[in-house]
Amino acid sequence: MTEQGAPALRILLACALGMSTSILVARMQEEAARQGKSHRIWAADQSTIEAQLGEFDVVLLGPQVKHLLKKVKGIVGEAAPVDVIDARAYGRGQAAAVLHQAEQLMRKD
Repeated sequence: MTEQGAPALRILLACALGMSTSILVARMQEEAARQGKSHRIWAADQSTIEAQLGEFDVVLLGPQVKHLLKKVKGIVGEAAPVDVIDARAYGRGQAAAVLHQAEQLMRKD
């Protein structure tokens, strides 16, 4: 649970190989901790999403694989919301903005 009483989220960032998002993951983990949230955040290759079904609450795709959004939504189905990380926030490494994006997706669900 977070300090605000909301449950911790399991956030998967998916990209081409899971490597380009690793810096953003580290920043998001730091930001979540700073906000008193115990979210689990990790990066993975987009090809592993199906194998990880049930392990995440939300999937955010790196902007470089945004062309896979429809395919990933088809794989994930109703299991979790899926979206593309805002390109500006991704490029600038704005962890708070991407964390907020993930949390907003869960609120819409």
